[in-house]
Amino acid sequence: MQDPLAQRSAIVTGGARGIGLAIAQTLGLLGARVLIVDNGAAIDGGPEDPAVTELAAARVPGAVGVSIDAAAPGAAREAVEAALGAFGGVDLLVNNAAIEHDLPVEALERADLERVLGTNLLAPFAFAAAVVPVLRSQAGAGRRPGAIVNLVSSSALYGRAGRAAEAASKAGLIALTRTLAQELAPIRVGCNAIVPFAGTRAIRAMPDRGPAHNAFRDRTAALSAAPVAHLVAFLASPQAAGISGQVLGARGREVFVWSAARPGASCFPPRAFDADEYAQAISALRRHWVDLSDDAAAFGDEPVV
Repeated sequence: MQDPLAQRSAIVTGGARGIGLAIAQTLGLLGARVLIVDNGAAIDGGPEDPAVTELAAARVPGAVGVSIDAAAPGAAREAVEAALGAFGGVDLLVNNAAIEHDLPVEALERADLERVLGTNLLAPFAFAAAVVPVLRSQAGAGRRPGAIVNLVSSSALYGRAGRAAEAASKAGLIALTRTLAQELAPIRVGCNAIVPFAGTRAIRAMPDRGPAHNAFRDRTAALSAAPVAHLVAFLASPQAAGISGQVLGARGREVFVWSAARPGASCFPPRAFDADEYAQAISALRRHWVDLSDDAAAFGDEPVV
């Protein structure tokens, strides 16, 4: 199929480096026009560098770069207006921009937590809120339905010591994905989340935490971001019609879907509280307890590349 995304337009936040750049490049090569939204900041949200965005836009066919902080007030509206001005529409929103701090809960300053939540959760919310009216208007005018893809993290599903801010923000983004999928179902706009496994600044910066974590870091760091970009491109294509509200993973050539959290078992403690009787009733659930293994343990095997 030649240029499956021809005449489609996309906004990719955090699109100047790493996974975001791979997504922007893949979309551009498949015919889409791409607005790269990135302020060139460090992985912890440090100093901005507009030159990073300019260089990235030059590497993507027909792309336009906007050097703004995705979490800044008004950034979403500014980006959507830039896309409409440059391309005449918006068909795909990729919320990829993210920052993180590797600190235990007691060492994480409130300001750092708020900054992570601002970039990882509040910004995707704002971008979706700015894009959805455009998607609704376009659908009403007969344009092929668009899509929203949110990049999340395995830490949101397993937890990971030292990544409380990232895990909490990305878990919120998964919930936002499900809600958007339900709200946008009537206009057939798909909204899905992707857990990416690829070599990024964040992965390479993971500190030593023993053999299991180090092996997870090193295996993931060796993975190309191309399979993640391919999954995003697929979700933007006509062939993905009807896929919505899913959490998918891309780890090398392996693509998988996460099962949703649902009640697994139940019990009925007595009406009047008694600790021993309550414990006896709760014991029926023990075989269903979720263990405390994190994503490093869950993905300790060799990926298929």
